[in-house]
Amino acid sequence: MKNDELKLCGLATVRARFARDAGSIQRLFFDYATGRKVGLMCKALASARKVYRCVEPAELEKIAGTVHHGGIVAVVAAPKLEAPGAADLKNWAAKRTPVLLLDRIGNAHNLGAIARSAGFFGVSHIVIPEHPQAALPSEAAYRVAEGGMEAVTVHRVKDLATFARSLATAGFDVVGAATRGGRPEAASRSSAKPVALVLGNEEHGLSPEMSAACSRLVTIPGSGAIESLNVSTAAAVLLWEFFGRRS
Repeated sequence: MKNDELKLCGLATVRARFARDAGSIQRLFFDYATGRKVGLMCKALASARKVYRCVEPAELEKIAGTVHHGGIVAVVAAPKLEAPGAADLKNWAAKRTPVLLLDRIGNAHNLGAIARSAGFFGVSHIVIPEHPQAALPSEAAYRVAEGGMEAVTVHRVKDLATFARSLATAGFDVVGAATRGGRPEAASRSSAKPVALVLGNEEHGLSPEMSAACSRLVTIPGSGAIESLNVSTAAAVLLWEFFGRRS
């Protein structure tokens, strides 16, 4: 497998890619049971003279590199992560496009789960930093997202705090999610501006630089029995509060 290729596993994930960009699938492998469900995909690949094969479970596991392949593996080009430009920010602000910033989310499974929730609530832009702790849209992230990665565009910027300040300058209300100390206010009372929601690292939360770059901080109120939610769960709650309620 080439370094610039990605293996997408699971029927929901592969179907979502096929629906969005069928031509991006370079090769397709599946087991016998799944093969009965992907006739249209096989026909499309045959027309494009691309490889598609029904293989034994052991070979499929080897191709996927995991036992969690869901009966099918599609090989595609790895995504190119580009930074938004000034024109993009201006356009997002004008259209009140919701944006999600992830401050060093390190677990690929969390990234995938967050992408799934973002896609569900119509948040199509996720921005991550060029930081060694920040998870990238890997095969694991795609698998957990179950098609959600196809509903979002992941951007990558050199410094997330600097980017957040650029969003604020463009007219966004940059809202940081804090484990404690933020205001427990609902989205309905929040802001007339377009919102950029920021989530912090699983262990350390928002960095001091990122907190300072936010317009304000909010905290999900709980019973106090547990200190905090998993970041992907917190993401779903806040995405609903800020974007789901208004849809």
